[in-house]
Amino acid sequence: MTNKNELRNAGNTYKMKNNKIAIFEGKKIRRIWDGKNEKWRFSVVDVVQILTDQRDYQKARKYWNKLSERLRNEGSQSVSKCHRLKIQAADGKYYLTDTANTETMLRIIQSIPSPKAEPFSPLSLRGSRTTEAI
Repeated sequence: MTNKNELRNAGNTYKMKNNKIAIFEGKKIRRIWDGKNEKWRFSVVDVVQILTDQRDYQKARKYWNKLSERLRNEGSQSVSKCHRLKIQAADGKYYLTDTANTETMLRIIQSIPSPKAEPFSPLSLRGSRTTEAI
């Protein structure tokens, strides 16, 4: 049984109270703590949105859908390591969102042609500056 601060997904429990927002170049990347594996999971679309300089979330989501399809066709394991978890959106509601741990996220970032990809590192994804999810 989970309490109101936990999310059960595929047998794993994710602590909702450990939701944080990582800040990268002034932009927010939603993330959630995976207590079982003791790793952060990041919203893939948030990172794609930053790397592609896309203001429209839906266009960033479509970019990720197309990229994930291409990676699957190439036989990449990165997409299969992404899990859909409910993460709080700007409107305050929780939606299923593709998430990836740090290692998988770095592999996905390498697939995106962007000059902004270089500053992303394991340290930047760990989020030295965080704020509580709003």
